[in-house]
Amino acid sequence: MAPPGPAGAHPTSAEPLSRSIFRKFLLMLCSLLTSLYVFYCLAERCQTLAGPLVRPSGGGDEAGAPGRGALIGGPRELAVWPAAAHRKRLLQLQPWRRLRPPAPRHDGEEAAWEEEPPGLAGGPGGSGAGSSVAEAPPGTLALLLDEGSKQLPQAIIIGVKKGGTRALLEFLRVHPDVRAVGAEPHFFDRSYHKGLAWYRDLMPRTLEGQITMEKTPSYFVTREAPARISAMSKDTKLIVVVRDPVTRAISDYTQTLSKRPDIPTFESLTFKNRTTGLIDTSWSAIQIGIYAKHLEHWLRHFPISQMLFVSGERLISDPAGELGRVQDFLGLKRIITDKHFYFNKTKGFPCLKKAEGSSKPHCLGKTKGRTHPEIDREVVRRLREFYRPFNLKFYQMTGQDFGWDG
Repeated sequence: MAPPGPAGAHPTSAEPLSRSIFRKFLLMLCSLLTSLYVFYCLAERCQTLAGPLVRPSGGGDEAGAPGRGALIGGPRELAVWPAAAHRKRLLQLQPWRRLRPPAPRHDGEEAAWEEEPPGLAGGPGGSGAGSSVAEAPPGTLALLLDEGSKQLPQAIIIGVKKGGTRALLEFLRVHPDVRAVGAEPHFFDRSYHKGLAWYRDLMPRTLEGQITMEKTPSYFVTREAPARISAMSKDTKLIVVVRDPVTRAISDYTQTLSKRPDIPTFESLTFKNRTTGLIDTSWSAIQIGIYAKHLEHWLRHFPISQMLFVSGERLISDPAGELGRVQDFLGLKRIITDKHFYFNKTKGFPCLKKAEGSSKPHCLGKTKGRTHPEIDREVVRRLREFYRPFNLKFYQMTGQDFGWDG
């Protein structure tokens, strides 16, 4: 008889067959999951590096042009990318810069965007609400998945101040094929020296078939703006929101008065000499409303067919009708209709039932729809007489009777 083994020892055949099979199954399952994970990681890496790495190819108008760049790590040949908006691509971001949102101006106009030095990157509030927008440092590669690219605007709302430009832009942004800058860039009047690459970088990303827009009402009265916009693109579509020049001047004065309560009265600013009734056309509130004079400068660079004149009055009384004209002008499907608006009796103008990116009703801010001060009726009458010949000429130039002299 064989001697007994050490105390507590198990026989070699003690492990059940079922437990051995279960162990092997667990090992196979772990191996399979590990293999799947490795395959997934490799597949993701292959997708990320599927296209060539590019960087902007030089300066001027060519710099940062969508779809073109110089190959990195190889000959300086241009790699032409397909125009399809839904293709995954890897771009090297431009050198790091921060864009400071515009600060309020005392004259009531919206300020232009400013560049912020890199040294301010770590300042307080850098990533909070209202902070500047920071882009990644040089050399960082960002994977842009179906986010499109930044384009120079194909359409610009060029005027006029206190005509209803903010309302028009907010209404247009409801359309899925319109992407617009929120703040006024003021590129063609104040920041032209910063170059088109800087201007393009302010624009939102767009997909194929979408339109990039911006609005800066002061362009309409800036002498250099027509030539500068034409130099960017002769095909740019221009939208001008116009309003009864007398009402517009009073609204302009009301805005300034809210910022500077100590300014002279509207009547004293209107006339060079109250006795003779000579209007002071050097006052910007009066000068902006001479639409025919400003339009002459634009028609030297753009055909009238490339400009759309929107009635500020009809934008209030029939917003869907005016938006229909704008959508047709931009070549967009008529998506914005009556169902998007409701009339706010308190403010006295239409509001959106649902704003862009929100499910709640949206009206313009408290700075819109201010109550106008009482103006001497004789001053209003003289202003209407002053504007009448300019208005009639404007009607002839645009082929539209806006009814300001009825």
